[in-house]
Amino acid sequence: MAKLKVKKGDRVEVLAGRDKGKRGDVLRALPRERRVVVQGVNVAKKHQRPSPQNPQGGIEEKELAIDVSNVALVDPSTDRPTRVGYRFQDDGRKVRVSKRSGDILD
Repeated sequence: MAKLKVKKGDRVEVLAGRDKGKRGDVLRALPRERRVVVQGVNVAKKHQRPSPQNPQGGIEEKELAIDVSNVALVDPSTDRPTRVGYRFQDDGRKVRVSKRSGDILD
């Protein structure tokens, strides 16, 4: 399974595609597919037929997954997109680090 440098709850900015420049929180990370679902990004409309659970039917909006290479984590200290690296602390813990500012992200 591939390790992603972004995880659920992270604030990211879209770097490429139809929603370039938009920001949102990661709702789901799909490491096997190397994709993430970002709130308010890559929204598709799905027509729902009336059913016992949804007697009204209608049009539902749903966020679809986008490739993790098209998003960058937003550095909380600079409020700009950054790459992510890893560093080991003195106590042996592995933490994520912003390449832009050098600050710890976790």
